[in-house]
Amino acid sequence: MTAREAAGDPGDAGAVEPPEAARTAGAPGAAEASEAARTTGAAEAPETARTAGAGKGIAERRLHPVTPLRRAWAPVAVVIGWAVHDPDGAQRHLTRLNTTTLLIGLAVILPAAALYGFCSWWFTHFAVTETELRIRTGLVFRRTAHIRLERIQAVDVTQPLLARVAGVAKLKLDVIGTDKKDELAFLGADEARALRAELLARAAGFAPETAHEVGEAPSRQMLRVPPGVLATSLVLSGATWVSLTAALVVPPVLWLATESVWTVLAVALPLLGAAGASSVGRFVAEYDWTVAESPDGLRLDHGLLDRAHETVPPGRVQTVRIVEPLLWRRRGWVRVELDVAGSSNSVLVPVAPREIAEVVVARVLPGVTVPERAALSPSPRRARWCVPVWWRGYGLAVTDAVFAARSGLLRRRLALVPHAKVQSVRMTQGPWERARGVADVCVDTGANKTVRARLRDAAEARELLQAQAERSRTGRRDARPDRWMA
Repeated sequence: MTAREAAGDPGDAGAVEPPEAARTAGAPGAAEASEAARTTGAAEAPETARTAGAGKGIAERRLHPVTPLRRAWAPVAVVIGWAVHDPDGAQRHLTRLNTTTLLIGLAVILPAAALYGFCSWWFTHFAVTETELRIRTGLVFRRTAHIRLERIQAVDVTQPLLARVAGVAKLKLDVIGTDKKDELAFLGADEARALRAELLARAAGFAPETAHEVGEAPSRQMLRVPPGVLATSLVLSGATWVSLTAALVVPPVLWLATESVWTVLAVALPLLGAAGASSVGRFVAEYDWTVAESPDGLRLDHGLLDRAHETVPPGRVQTVRIVEPLLWRRRGWVRVELDVAGSSNSVLVPVAPREIAEVVVARVLPGVTVPERAALSPSPRRARWCVPVWWRGYGLAVTDAVFAARSGLLRRRLALVPHAKVQSVRMTQGPWERARGVADVCVDTGANKTVRARLRDAAEARELLQAQAERSRTGRRDARPDRWMA
């Protein structure tokens, strides 16, 4: 049985930060969605070009001159893709090649790749007008993306390893109403920071003539994760040991059962990759993790090889999770994860003492205090017939600011959802739960995620259903204004 109460309109999915969310710093990744919006590059010493449709004499800028190297790989990638798709045919053609044919092929492919990269760079421009960021791409089919400045939530800068060597960076824009980030790649590192500051100043409402003078918002460091602490936390992580054990045990067992090299490789390689991603991969990605506070929100700087500079606008945070693995408890460490509307970033703090983590949570969720363990009411004892043993890990606390649900016995998770971010609230009850007089209360957020309060007393769940809908309406009405800065 499912009862549903609307607790808000879908348009509330991601509110922009209150007064203190303005200019940002950094983010990783690349995007090729809506090719017009996800462009390639930006200029170190921006070349300007007045274009015939530019309207009011808007100066358009080109991307950094190294950008063609990013696009020049496309023809080569086509050849590699064909070889992977048809390896037998590729091998036959390769055996027929002689030196002359190979040289002729290279003489055609390399200039074609260079020409493709150059044309892609030459015909890509961007301009900042009074109301929007305009990105123009395309050689034959022209595409223009119009990104309204007031809809920009965050502007992140990321530097992959080779980009760091070349002194360039990607600029990624988090825009309200889009699932993927628009991108300018590549800009000179200084140009990227200057453009980010300008865009965020414009989004905050500064006049175009003064936006250049605003500069980057100052920041105050709140937390830095030492490499030794990060490495120790990974060693004490259950996921690391599970994936490593599977990678070491499963392949020998498969070999004894099948004696097939290909079967063993097909299973061993993904297992080894998972083991590496859960240990070495996380260490490389989360290395030198720094959290700093600024008027933009919380700035996250991290990465050993690819350096990322991200910003979390607090008004866009839908859910915060405090995770406490079993082997971390003696040290008092926790991990803080979050769901941000329109963003793929899910980590706020990879590892930190609980006291420091709660201070960071209080900054990203203004006015929220993390409930004490004693404040979380457990599920009734009869819930053990629905979920033996693990029912003891469930708990719930509802404060004036948040809906807090706990789950997990070995790996504890405490999910915090501000009332203003609840889109709907539901009560679900299967036949076995109905027989035991318990039910689940689910709250849906704007990040398309659901937080469940498991196995509550049925009467309590019905009361909570009505009360939570009212809290959500009140929370949105009293929420701080969606502005970058005040």
